[in-house]
Amino acid sequence: MSPWWKSAVVYQIYPRSFADSDGDGIGDLGGILHRLDHLAALGVDVIWLSPVYRSPQADNGYDISDYRDIDPLFGTLADIDTLIAEVHALGMKLVMDLVVNHTSAEHPWFTESRSSPDNPKRDWYIWRDARDGVEPNNWGSFFSGPAWTWDPGTEQFYLHLFDRTQPDLNWHNPEVRKAVQDIMVWWLDRGVDGFRMDVINFISKADGLPDARPVPLQRHVIAFDGFADGPRVHDYLAELTRTVFGGRDGEYLTVGEMPGVTTEQARLYTDPARGEVDMVFQFEHMAIDQSPTDKFEDRGLDLVALKATMHRWQAALADTGWNSLYWSNHDQPRVVSRFGDDDPAYWAASAKALATVLHGMRGTPFIYQGEELGMTNHPFRYPQDYRDLEAVNYYDDVLARGGDTAQALIGLARMSRDNARTPIQWDAGEHAGFSTGEPWLPVNPNHRWLNAEVQTATTDSVFAHYRALIRLRHELPILAEGDFTPLFPDDPQIWAYTRATAEHRLLVIANCGRDTRTVDIGAEWEGAQLLLGNLPGTPAASASLELPAWDARIYSIACHAAAGRRPA
Repeated sequence: MSPWWKSAVVYQIYPRSFADSDGDGIGDLGGILHRLDHLAALGVDVIWLSPVYRSPQADNGYDISDYRDIDPLFGTLADIDTLIAEVHALGMKLVMDLVVNHTSAEHPWFTESRSSPDNPKRDWYIWRDARDGVEPNNWGSFFSGPAWTWDPGTEQFYLHLFDRTQPDLNWHNPEVRKAVQDIMVWWLDRGVDGFRMDVINFISKADGLPDARPVPLQRHVIAFDGFADGPRVHDYLAELTRTVFGGRDGEYLTVGEMPGVTTEQARLYTDPARGEVDMVFQFEHMAIDQSPTDKFEDRGLDLVALKATMHRWQAALADTGWNSLYWSNHDQPRVVSRFGDDDPAYWAASAKALATVLHGMRGTPFIYQGEELGMTNHPFRYPQDYRDLEAVNYYDDVLARGGDTAQALIGLARMSRDNARTPIQWDAGEHAGFSTGEPWLPVNPNHRWLNAEVQTATTDSVFAHYRALIRLRHELPILAEGDFTPLFPDDPQIWAYTRATAEHRLLVIANCGRDTRTVDIGAEWEGAQLLLGNLPGTPAASASLELPAWDARIYSIACHAAAGRRPA
């Protein structure tokens, strides 16, 4: 029998921006509890909760100082217990975000580690001597600058692939691995249903921490060869799964966020026989419109290239492993503004079209909060508009080296993570129904017309379309298990593919642009049943389809109807 998560849909909550129950302008667990009916109505199966652990909040909770406590910003342990119980009562599961490649610099482990070179926890982190008076190697931080910070107290550098307040743990130390396993068991005993594991393929660094290949004009380089998919990562994950989940009854989910992972590696990570993780988050399609050396340098969308990478992952994990499917999360801008069309004339249709092509693929779909409403990027304009550590550091770095700050602001407006972190637009009120106080990040001005209250009351909304896609995922086994065959791969505007089992075939087709297109899909689809369309008055299928701007459809036929005919 197939695992339950193959026909499930996951919804990510970014707590500080979801719903605020106490008026301090920051979302919290009480706000989530108050809005669970929205998720139940949507029909999702799993809630993935971004970090709510105790944290100094240097990176909005991805810098954890206590894994066994809830940050007072969000509530208490009693609140998380209530949330777990209520989620289960509604027939959903709750997955926690687990950030264990690094901790906060304020975690007691690091406080001990940096207290003395002889401290028993010194080896819990990665410390190195200076090399020729500077950093031990040329690795760069994802948040700009070097991946090393000098500690004057002990006269060594410590490694941090992200901010200097987020030192990397040394997973080579078995005591570190045991501590992480104990944390996971503690949360499972509390009732959570699994973990999304942050940058988990970074936990095994290359032996000797060698220099990355130099990049012209860059002193510090993001060194994927040095820290991604390292020599012992598969051993560590297999040990973790065996120790934490072995012999435990229940239906759990493990998702590994893995930047830079290849299809070959993903097959290993998600092969059920190896017992590592159920699925991975890969980022190949998220780099399709970015410069290889600067994520804020927008190269524009090449739909053919986007289709090619998505289809390649479909093929690579077809017989072994499993895909996660996503357009958005807390680290990405809003997909309607990025890959769709946020002009009000096309906004809704493009949001539905993008949802259709994603949810029709083989894999487990993930919805990021607000995506089910078609939320768009915020109209950020000035450097002071940004709160995200990555964005602030990037702009400061461009300014310090005399770069083009006007161009930097254009890139930030399009790609900043703050775009995904503006509060959920619940209604047309002063703060979009998110809070009675001033929100920590401004709400998007378009909440006056783009909000959940309007959409849940209408039958042709973006919300209604997502709800229909989730229902199809639950009702049609073909969406979980059917073969995937791409159509028109070189068409710069049409996205189409088929899903097939021995008894059933689906055609998923979308016009991803403003120009009307006529597409010949073949006589076998003549009269096929329309399962879902995103525009009113969508007709039954014919051999030739006329697709208006951002038109998306799913058609169905029984295989006996196509017997003896050449597949599309």
